Amino acid sequence: MIARDRYSRMVSLLKVAFPLGALALLSTLFLIARAMETDTPIPFADIEIQERLRDQQITGPFFSGTTQTGDQMSFSAEKLITLQDNVGKNRAEEVKATLRTTKGATFELQADVAELDIAGNSALLSGAVSMATSSGYRINTEQLTSQISTLDVTAPETVEATGPLGELTAGNMRIFAPNDGENTQMLFSGGVKLIYTPK
Repeated sequence: MIARDRYSRMVSLLKVAFPLGALALLSTLFLIARAMETDTPIPFADIEIQERLRDQQITGPFFSGTTQTGDQMSFSAEKLITLQDNVGKNRAEEVKATLRTTKGATFELQADVAELDIAGNSALLSGAVSMATSSGYRINTEQLTSQISTLDVTAPETVEATGPLGELTAGNMRIFAPNDGENTQMLFSGGVKLIYTPK
């Protein structure tokens, strides 16, 4: 009986002590906590805010599809911008693209910037442009133009390449798929220099 009374008094005491302890802890938190700074500026510069309001932007865009000739294509970028008053024209940054032809050839492209003109069926890649092919070629140039719906890529400026034959330099280059269904062709022209490395 005495033990039961002691237990009951202990329970009654804890019912009062726990809420009081909780109130004490909350009071301590409010006393220690610093006042929230409400004057912290938004972490965007005024110019960046104006650009975001003016231009439509997509972060991390990705799309894939098939060309008119059945080649598979995929495209990704860090950012895609639709410039004001230029509907159908976009500017992509840090671009990566892959093209797999129906004949089994693969082309992987990278560029700092790509300007896409959907209506004009064209893309202009610039900056540090590089291309790797499944045939073993690694091509570097400053600019590439390409059709979007078909495989037709042109490098109008100097091209430096390494491949199975060795090191190659040319004034320009074109990669295209003939209409008669032949395999993809790479055409180097404009003063071609080849340093042949026999195996």
